[in-house]
Order: sequence, then structure tokens, then C-alpha cells
Amino acid sequence: MARYTGPKTKIARKFSEAIYGEDKSFEKRNYPPGQHGNNRRRGKKSEYAVQLQEKQKAKYTYGILERQFRNLYTKANRSSGITGEVLLQLCEQRLDNVVYRMGIAPSRNGSRQLVSHRHITVNGGIVNIPSYQVKPGDVIAVREKSKSLEVITNSLSNASQVYEWISWNNDKKEGTFVSVPQRLQIPENINEQFIVELYSK
Repeated sequence: MARYTGPKTKIARKFSEAIYGEDKSFEKRNYPPGQHGNNRRRGKKSEYAVQLQEKQKAKYTYGILERQFRNLYTKANRSSGITGEVLLQLCEQRLDNVVYRMGIAPSRNGSRQLVSHRHITVNGGIVNIPSYQVKPGDVIAVREKSKSLEVITNSLSNASQVYEWISWNNDKKEGTFVSVPQRLQIPENINEQFIVELYSK
């Protein structure tokens, strides 16, 4: 199963943003990576470079590779809504992302692993496909045998974020994907219009 497994701080520094969450190394070196560090003179980025960087940021944030991301864009482009907004909504509806948003895992990589290892159920049935598209009304839960896993209990005890489009029952360790989030509700700092412009060329 393909995914990015390289150094995360390097990617965060590339975008000058801690896209993988809190990172002490990023805070120490909050400038682009490279041999000459912060001393290297960087000219103004071209329009294409800005658009490409925004697409790369979205892909790394959600842990999606190029082919899957392009397929999501194609699906969003065919929909009746605003293409960029629908694209981010489709990313948010991925099962691994929903598991992360519910606080079951501390990161999207962690949630992807939990899904792949069959620890998560959707509407009572085990689903081990991280890219599975969750629909409004779907109930996502931790499998009965997995409820005592240390990584899950630790993550849930540290989870503090609350999202309007998700409800969570900590006693049952299950939550409901109430509705598709609106763009204003999605906290990721991504300019989706640049991605649409890039793919429209």
C-alpha cells in the first residue's frame, strides 16, 4: 500500500507550515530545507509553482498519492458543487481522515494503520480500506476486540478537538459522521482554488 514514509519535518519546512501537527524540530528550523538553509536567496515563485505547492500540500496533509488525488479531483469536477470545495470534502470523507478527526488516532498515518489492520468498523462491518468514502449517517466505531488497545485509549484521552459534523460517544467508542463539512468548517490551510487552476490547465 503506497504512501509517503519519508521525513515529515522536511516536508513541513518545505511548506513553512506544520502540516503534520506539533513538531519541535519544525519550530527550531522554521525555514525551507536545503544545503544553504535560510541564507539562500529565493526569487518570486511563478504562478505554476504556487499552484503546484498548494496541490502538494493538500496531498501530504491527507496522505494521498498523485493518482488517487487526481481521481478525487475528476470526481469533484463532475459534481454540481464548487470543484475546489467538493475536492476538500471528498478528502474529509475518507475513512482514515474521519477516524483521525474523531480522535481515535493521533495522526492520519496512525488512523490509516488502524483501518488497514481491521480495528475499525463502519455500520457494524469491518472496513480495512483507508480511502473508503464515509457518507452522512454512517457510524464509525472501534472494533470490540480493539477497544483496549493502548494507542487508541491514549489518543482518545488526549483528543480535544470537536468538529460540528462529527458526533462521538466515548463510552461506546463510536461516532457518527453527521454531515459533509462546509468549507468554513474544514480547518486545513489549503487554497483549493490554486489546485483547481493547476488541474484545469
